[in-house]
Amino acid sequence: METVKLASLVEALLFAQGNSISIDKLCEIFEVGKKELKAAVALLKEKYDKEDSGIELVELENNLQLATKAFAYDYLTKLVKNAPRYVLSDSVLETLSIVAYKQPVTRAEIEKIRGVSCDHAINKLLEYELIEEVGRLDAPGKPLLFGTTEQFLRSFGVKSLTDLPQMNPEIIEEFKEQAASEATEIKEDSMNSDINVDI
Repeated sequence: METVKLASLVEALLFAQGNSISIDKLCEIFEVGKKELKAAVALLKEKYDKEDSGIELVELENNLQLATKAFAYDYLTKLVKNAPRYVLSDSVLETLSIVAYKQPVTRAEIEKIRGVSCDHAINKLLEYELIEEVGRLDAPGKPLLFGTTEQFLRSFGVKSLTDLPQMNPEIIEEFKEQAASEATEIKEDSMNSDINVDI
C-alpha cells in the first residue's frame, strides 16, 4: 500500500478510536508489515510535529494515539469545565515511583519499602488511572500485582518505561525515612485522638 494512503488511514483510525491502538493491531487491520507501518507513522509524525499543529502523534510502548498538545490544556479545561487536574502528594508520588521501577509489584512489597500502609496511595493511583492490577503473584494468598498504565506514560511524557531515569538507591532510602516520619505522625495523631476521647 502507498505510504501516504496508509498514513491517512492510520490517522483516520486513530481519530475514530480516540484511545490508543497497538502497532500490531494496525498491521493486522491493514495487512502490512511493521516496516511499512512505521514509514506511514513517520510521515504522520512529521505532519504533527509542525509548530502550527495542535495535535500530536503519541507513541506509548507499542501503541499509537492522537492527542492534543500540552499548550492547549488550559483551553480544553474551559471546554470540559470539570476536567480533573490531579495533584499527587509526596506519599502518593513515592508509591507511584516504587510501582514504576519495581513493577509488577505487590502491596506488601511497596509497604516493605515505604515502611507504612499504602492503601490510600494505591487507591488514589488506581482512581487516577496511573496504575492498574496486572495479575496475581503465584504465592500464598495470590496477592494482586500492580503496574503502571498508558496514562502514566502520557502524564509523565515518556514513550516507554525504558525512558525513565535510572533510580538512585539513595532515593529508596529517602522514601524509607519519609515513610518513617509519616508513621510517627500517624501514631502521634492516634495517641492525641485517644486522649481526646478519654477526656
